[in-house]
Amino acid sequence: MKVALIGSSGFVGKALLRELLHRGHEVTAMVRRSGGVEPQPGLAIVSADAYSPESVASAVQGHDAVVSAFNPGWNDPQLFDNFLRGNDAIVRGVEAGGVRRLVIIGGAGSLFVAPGVQLVDTEAFLAHVPPNIVPGAKAARDALTALRGNTALDWTFVSPPAFLEDAERTGRYRLGKDDLLMDGGKPAGIAVADLAVAVVDELETPRHIKARFTAAREA
Repeated sequence: MKVALIGSSGFVGKALLRELLHRGHEVTAMVRRSGGVEPQPGLAIVSADAYSPESVASAVQGHDAVVSAFNPGWNDPQLFDNFLRGNDAIVRGVEAGGVRRLVIIGGAGSLFVAPGVQLVDTEAFLAHVPPNIVPGAKAARDALTALRGNTALDWTFVSPPAFLEDAERTGRYRLGKDDLLMDGGKPAGIAVADLAVAVVDELETPRHIKARFTAAREA
């Protein structure tokens, strides 16, 4: 496939880039500034602004799919607003660019821990997550809510589990939908490399069109 990747220099984006290239996909990394991504076989690098629908549309045109790991940066003082502004621009840009398939990497905060209770609203989340991350988690939840109303795209929203780790790739994982996956009595985790495996598997064999899924390491 020919895949446009947004956010390729971030923690999740780097893992996605490695996995896509490892499987032989043709990848275009959409970057705001040059130098953040090293040139390599199978990779094209284009300058584009994720906050501009027109710029996104120009960059993604002609691709089979777009994968977005967009994040303004956890220390952005306007993280909530900029996350939603960028996400909206990406969705509109993908539509305008004529690409139907869009996979967005969101957060774990919108996963449910009990009927009607999302992780981001729990005291445990607020107590254990750095304060600068909370606005991004809440923005990702709102982005998912907005995406659920989109009928133009074959979208998929991916929520990592509670713990995302820099660990060795195993190629194995288990899937969930809207509930936080657990490992016994505690929230589950996954290696970022295995999250990337789950995302690229979804690209190659779609099972969650117009839906959200989560993934965690095998129990």
